[in-house]
Amino acid sequence: MQDTQTPAVGYTIRNQRYINVTNRCTLRCAFCPKFNKVWEVKGHGLRMRDEPDVEEMIAAAGDAGAWDEVVFCGLGEPTLRLDEILQVAAAVRTAGARRVRINTDGLANLVHGQDVTPRFAGLIDALSVSLNGQDPAVYDVHCRPQHAGAWGAVLDFVRHARRHVPDVTITAIEGLPGLDIQACEAIARDLGVNFRRRVLDEVG
Repeated sequence: MQDTQTPAVGYTIRNQRYINVTNRCTLRCAFCPKFNKVWEVKGHGLRMRDEPDVEEMIAAAGDAGAWDEVVFCGLGEPTLRLDEILQVAAAVRTAGARRVRINTDGLANLVHGQDVTPRFAGLIDALSVSLNGQDPAVYDVHCRPQHAGAWGAVLDFVRHARRHVPDVTITAIEGLPGLDIQACEAIARDLGVNFRRRVLDEVG
């Protein structure tokens, strides 16, 4: 749908500067706009044919110190390009970024085959980790993971990440059929991290 629109590498929502890292993902979430052929968020076209390199992402951050935070996001999973985003994170911090966040599905350790969370230390201030299911069955229905054991892997990622990242927040979308938002919040509380409810069909 956005084929005729120049894709945004950097885009602004409120005073947060988002970096569009990749369209690739480890999940095929049924509620994701791109699987309904919508590649636009708040007027920004995010469908990319080529992924931006490190220099392009640094340039897209602009005046890093001017934003409340720089966020690695887009309509894909940023940690699939872990080396690149950590290079960009180091650069924007040097340039004065107040806060650097990654929006993630929490499957980086599973995908990369090792605990990558120590690499976040000193570079990443916050993680927003999607957990759209209070148990594996509900999670699998909504998120349609490509890897077995994904739900448990998200919880394990959070346990490791909280040691290295000051602000870890689990998010879940209220309104998904069968999703128990209170149960998801209780999981976050048990893990010792923050929780944020998101609203179905509200992106950005």
